[in-house]
Amino acid sequence: MENQITKQDKKEIEIHKPYNLGLALSGGGAKGFAHLGALQAMDEKGIKPDIIAGTSAGAVVGALYAAGLKPKEILKLFLGHDFRDFVSFTLPREALLKYDGFIKFLKENLPVKRFDELKIPFYAVATDFDKGEPKVFTEGELVPRVMASCTIPIVFKPMMIDGVRYVDGGLFKNFPVTPIRDLCHKVIGVNVCPKHLEEYEDNILRVAIRSYLFLFKQNAVEDSGLCDLLLEVDSIDEYNIFNLKNALKIYNQGYRQMLELLEKEGKLITR
Repeated sequence: MENQITKQDKKEIEIHKPYNLGLALSGGGAKGFAHLGALQAMDEKGIKPDIIAGTSAGAVVGALYAAGLKPKEILKLFLGHDFRDFVSFTLPREALLKYDGFIKFLKENLPVKRFDELKIPFYAVATDFDKGEPKVFTEGELVPRVMASCTIPIVFKPMMIDGVRYVDGGLFKNFPVTPIRDLCHKVIGVNVCPKHLEEYEDNILRVAIRSYLFLFKQNAVEDSGLCDLLLEVDSIDEYNIFNLKNALKIYNQGYRQMLELLEKEGKLITR
């Protein structure tokens, strides 16, 4: 038939994919330290992504790693910090918290300023809050676009970029496999929030966050099925996404689970 795609067509499509291995990193607040552990395990196995996509916490880790920092170096940047070092309360007209401290942190620790200066191609996934649609940033100034990917509505004021308001990419794409799937022969996905069963306090901030976490969990289902190798770090469900005191424990869980996965199924991405 005229419109039928043949096996040869499929082979040619595969050949023209520009990247061999992609890495997708989910959102998840402080649970994102598991991304660093997973990256450490990959580094030790000699597995390097050719392109990275990240949402929220995954965007922070992805940007720092794509800029050339090693997983343990990134972890050390955060150790000793408290969530309050990065945010402060504001008058609740537009949001509950200000993120000026975290913007300052990123500017001080990212060794590059723009996407085109990164050592690994990187996609930061945010949400266009004006149009109500996902947005994948691949160029421009890095810090504002990474911050846009992390900006949970109500909790934080939307990030304004070129006259458009952007918020957390998790509203549509908390697990950003789709943005790079067609560009890569193989994709590793790391989802640090597969269940969202953590305890929560009965206050406006925690209730708002829990509501978003349910949304993030649901929109990750489709992308989970698109990975060639999927790590769901389900051993860190108990940890609060705004609490940095368990960073090392979360890192170690990500490291352990990725190491076990690579030893068991690593041939799926190396052959």
